[in-house]
Amino acid sequence: MKKPQRVYEALEWASSFLEKNGREPRAADLLLKHHLGLSWTDFYIERREPLPDRVWEHFYRHVLRHAEGVPIQHLLGYEEFYGRRFSVSDKVLIPRPETEELVAGVLNWLKGREHATVADIGTGSGIIAITLALEHPSLQVTATDISNEALQIAEKNAGQLGASVSFYQGDLLEPLRHQAKKWDVIVSNPPYIPKTEWLALDPLVKEHEPERALIGEDEDGLLSYRAMARDLPTLLKEDGLAAFEIGEKQGNDVKELFQSALPEANISIRRDLNGKERMVFCENKKQV
Repeated sequence: MKKPQRVYEALEWASSFLEKNGREPRAADLLLKHHLGLSWTDFYIERREPLPDRVWEHFYRHVLRHAEGVPIQHLLGYEEFYGRRFSVSDKVLIPRPETEELVAGVLNWLKGREHATVADIGTGSGIIAITLALEHPSLQVTATDISNEALQIAEKNAGQLGASVSFYQGDLLEPLRHQAKKWDVIVSNPPYIPKTEWLALDPLVKEHEPERALIGEDEDGLLSYRAMARDLPTLLKEDGLAAFEIGEKQGNDVKELFQSALPEANISIRRDLNGKERMVFCENKKQV
């Protein structure tokens, strides 16, 4: 491939090449903006500028790798979430926009509540725990994950972003059982994809993101929710909130699981901006 002379020429080639290989053409913009080190405004202004040789070398290599199936976020080493840049790798899930809605719902519930205790279960790259800690600085935030590699990335993100979060290794709610207290908020985006749906996933997900963080380990994908439902009565405060991201077809099943565990709770299924049922909020009630 002969090196293009101008920025816009490199973009035209890359967009066409990626589209022919079944990828989003806009990935070319993300990659080249990154390698030029420009803001979006400057990136659009400087499209007719000469393309540096070194930028072309890195850009060309990354375009080829993305066409082969490597996610953009793994090539860049980060993803944006709630206006912040989080480091990612193939050891954690790539942050999704839908999870921002889960965080927003928790923050809305926390308005007016100071010094609340929050636990993020299966934290991965730490996006939920870190965002909550930064958006509501009075919170006491704990995060758990079964993967030590994921926790290393989450701790790195917390350090880079200046968030105060306590991290513990363990399966789901298990690390919380040893802390002799209850929590105001328990929030989680656990693995929930049924095994039957795993094979149909886009290779960008299936081949490059951790299987353990995606698959629910049973036919209906609800194993993690069943495990957490068993622990909620002893770990969630009587007036606390449990909030979960779910698969779009799992709302009623997850609601029933938590209603059985907390019969007095007010449990709602919430839709995302695309109108899909993607969250369950469980507002516990004080016993009178």
